[in-house]
Amino acid sequence: MAKPQPGDTVHVHYTGRLLDGSQFDSSADGDPLVFSLGSGMVIPGFDAAVADLEVGGKTTVTIPADEAYGPHEDGLVQMVPKDFFQGESPEVGWVVQLQSPDGAIMAASIEDISDEGVTLDLNHPLAGQDLIFDLELVEVGGDVPAWSGAGCDDEGCEGCDSASASSGFS
Repeated sequence: MAKPQPGDTVHVHYTGRLLDGSQFDSSADGDPLVFSLGSGMVIPGFDAAVADLEVGGKTTVTIPADEAYGPHEDGLVQMVPKDFFQGESPEVGWVVQLQSPDGAIMAASIEDISDEGVTLDLNHPLAGQDLIFDLELVEVGGDVPAWSGAGCDDEGCEGCDSASASSGFS
C-alpha cells in the first residue's frame, strides 16, 4: 500500500497522552478524525506522523511542544479587573471565550483570582507540553467534513459556517 499524499483525505484513530501517561483525547470510542493531509488542519507533528503511515498502519510518536501547540508564552497570561466579568463571580478553572479587537474568538482559562484581579491564560491548554500519540491510519479517501474548517481562509469559509469552523489539533 502507498502512503497518503498531501491533499488526501485521511481517517485516523488516535489516542493522545502526556508524558506522565495521562490521556487528554481519543477517538477510540467514536469515529476517526478526518482531515486533509498537509493542509494545516492538525498540528504539524501529527500531520507528519500520519504521512509516514500506510492504511492499516499503526505507530506511536512523541511530538515535541514546538511541533504541537508551541511553547507556553508568559505574554499570553494577563490580569483583568474583576469587573471585566460584569457581575458574575468567576472561578479558577473556568474557560471563557474572549473576542479580540479584530473579531477573533479565543479561549482563556482562569488561573487565579486575587484582590488585584483575575489572571487569564490565553495559551492553548497543551502549550509547552510534549505529546504522545498512538495513531492508526484507517482509510484514505472520501470527503473532509464541512465542520473541519476545510476551505476556510482569511476571506471566510467555503461550504461551512465560519463562526463554527474548527479543526482538531490546530
